[in-house]
Amino acid sequence: MKKHKNIIIFLIKFFVTYFLLVAIYNGYLQKSQKKQGVYNTSSITSLVANQTVTVLSIFNYNVEAIQHDKELSVKLIIEGKYTARVIEGCNSISLIILFIAFIVAFAGSLKVTFLYSIFGSIVIYVINVLRIAFLTVMIYKYPAKVEILHGVVFPAIIYGTVFLLWVIWVNKFSNYKK
Repeated sequence: MKKHKNIIIFLIKFFVTYFLLVAIYNGYLQKSQKKQGVYNTSSITSLVANQTVTVLSIFNYNVEAIQHDKELSVKLIIEGKYTARVIEGCNSISLIILFIAFIVAFAGSLKVTFLYSIFGSIVIYVINVLRIAFLTVMIYKYPAKVEILHGVVFPAIIYGTVFLLWVIWVNKFSNYKK
């Protein structure tokens, strides 16, 4: 048992943090999303869609974000064409929760753990908005490639970012660094 103490402590810290943050987020979603009659996505999902519009507008695309009237999503319309949609899973919060749970489980000092969690969450969020903007343009320009873009390329970008942040954390800041 003593041999596996670090693994057990890691798992306990990870799962307690993860389930606590998921419970808080699910409570937020229950209060912020409306499904009956009028669909309304959470404010975070709408914010991600609107920030995607802002990014694409900087590159002179005519883009708008419109609440979908038949589902919990925000439609992204580029140059008058419904191209993509932003759903709750696209807002990066679930991934940020996973990221933070790992950071807490491999904690460094309290201050450094807190600051890196904030820093990493911001990086993940920004990369995600840029990823959605790029995906929207790529789907608009190459609609036949939607499966490979949405299913392979763009998950690799966001998951690769999280993995890189984890590697940096473990090797530079956590109490487990060598």
